[in-house]
Formats: sequence, C-alpha cells, structure tokens
Amino acid sequence: MTVTLHVCITCRAGQPLREDEPTPGARLHIAILEAGVPEGVNVVPVECLSACSQGCSIALSGPQRWSYVYGRLSDASAPDVIAGAAAYAAAPDGIVPWRSRPETFRKQSLARIPPIAVVPEAAE
Repeated sequence: MTVTLHVCITCRAGQPLREDEPTPGARLHIAILEAGVPEGVNVVPVECLSACSQGCSIALSGPQRWSYVYGRLSDASAPDVIAGAAAYAAAPDGIVPWRSRPETFRKQSLARIPPIAVVPEAAE
C-alpha cells in the first residue's frame, strides 16, 4: 500500500530569503528526492502544513493509518526522513515502534493523528 510523504516547500524556517533563493522547505524536498524515495512512498510537495513556527515540516499519511507531522527539519534531515518514511510504509497501521524510528522521528514529532474513520452514509 502506498503512503504519502507531504513536504512543506514554503517553509522558511524563520529565515529571511532573497527573491532568487529557494526556501529551506524546498531544499528539504529536493534533498529527499535526491536521497532516493523508498518503494511504497509517494512524495508530494505542499504549500503549507501550518507548522510555521516549527521550521521545515513534513507529514506522513496513508489509508487506515495513523498520520504524523514532524518539524524542525532541514535538508540535512533527508536520510532520517527517508528511513522514517520507509518504516512507516512497512507498518500496517502506521505506528512504528519508538526504538525503530530514526532519532529525528523520536524527538521532532509535532502531531499524531488517528486514522480517519469512514462513517457509513445515513439510511434514507
């Protein structure tokens, strides 16, 4: 089953930027793609994850899985993001045992969101 790694490409990480300079979030996105995306992970750039005060951020989600938001990342975090995304994709419910998570994922989790329950349509 494919999971989605959302990468906020507009994150400025609190840094002033020149007009021609890529944002730290865009640099993180590029570093993740260059590091090699694991099988079963779809990387999607997004314009904002509303974690602006937490530096660069990503989110992992998938059908019938817990979702996670991680922050305080940089392009140097790409190897941990790739390792964490691979472990997330391999976990049937999205919950990776704490000790099996890369250190970045252990210390920089901003949110954990339960799977979205599918509510059957009301009978007419």
